[in-house]
Amino acid sequence: MSDSKTTLQSPARSVPLFSISRVWTLAISTLTQLIRMKTFYFLFAFAVLLLVIGNFNFASSPAQALSTIKKVSFGAMDLFAWLFAIVATALLIPRDIEDRTLYTILSKPVRRIEYLLGKLGGVLIVIGISLSVMFLVCAGMIQWQEMGYIADEVSASPNGISDETRQAILLIEKNGFHSDLAVAALASFMKAAVVASVTILLSTFASSSLFTIIVSVLVFLVGHAHTMATNFWLAETDNNMVVQMLLKLFKIIIPNFQIFSFSEGIVQGAALVPALIWQMTGLTGAYLVVFLLLSLLTFVDKEF
Repeated sequence: MSDSKTTLQSPARSVPLFSISRVWTLAISTLTQLIRMKTFYFLFAFAVLLLVIGNFNFASSPAQALSTIKKVSFGAMDLFAWLFAIVATALLIPRDIEDRTLYTILSKPVRRIEYLLGKLGGVLIVIGISLSVMFLVCAGMIQWQEMGYIADEVSASPNGISDETRQAILLIEKNGFHSDLAVAALASFMKAAVVASVTILLSTFASSSLFTIIVSVLVFLVGHAHTMATNFWLAETDNNMVVQMLLKLFKIIIPNFQIFSFSEGIVQGAALVPALIWQMTGLTGAYLVVFLLLSLLTFVDKEF
């Protein structure tokens, strides 16, 4: 009787077609990659900008000073967010190709849509963290200035707070910090998310990062003149079916970034409309889905 051993082999473990954990791992890896690229340094520039604004007397009244601080601060937040979304996203895929990291990732059971989602998710995490930090710094600066102006008004009335002083304090509080400003920061995040999705689409077929950055900036600028461009096109051409189809294609390819301008009204003290926020959130999600699908169509044909 011979000594024979029977080796039992377990069946091969099936790989799911899509895995949230793989996307999350890629997103965290992208976050680490962006941190190593020292992308958070622009937060120091934003802090310096706020310090300069806060210590510069450029308004005739405390209410006007607070209003100007809010406009400049949230304008800077919006600028940093979309500019970072373009530059950071444009560098990711070319850097992975240069370092041959992309070849290693795709040689594993990682789908290309998971790779794209992970890269976009990592960029959005960095943008979310950056906007949160900038919002907290901005809120602290506004509240500090607001309390200082109110204290000055109170100290200027040693015999008690008069009606005139009370009106001045109410005006300062109206132009000071309020919780609705968080929605303005959210609008900046949604705009940056759409910009990042456009940039990742361009980076899937662009020849260089510089080309991707330039075209992304052009798309962003054209997207801010969306309504003006479509109205000019309709005025200069016949409003036929072909023109209507081209305009619909234009509206899909070039996002209308003007829809996020409602944040400017919030900064200036306009009333918050919840329905508008939900509408902007839905449009942002639709833009992300469309541009990710277009990115996948161009990315699957690439040989790595």
